[in-house]
Amino acid sequence: MKEKVEKAIEKIRPFLQQDGGDIELIDVKDGIVKVKLKGACGCCPMSQMTLKNGVERALKEEIPEIVSVESV
Repeated sequence: MKEKVEKAIEKIRPFLQQDGGDIELIDVKDGIVKVKLKGACGCCPMSQMTLKNGVERALKEEIPEIVSVESV
């Protein structure tokens, strides 16, 4: 499952990089994906909205087994 998530993140990464940010996959366990938002995304006040409405939604569409995405 971790490989699937990494491939899906590669599709999302360019959108984050456009705004000066990036995303790093930390772990996948029991359907919970742990990521670290970096660059401009790491300190942006809208990062939680980006995480839930953008990253989580996109990953769940591609990998339905995902329960949630959390920032660490």
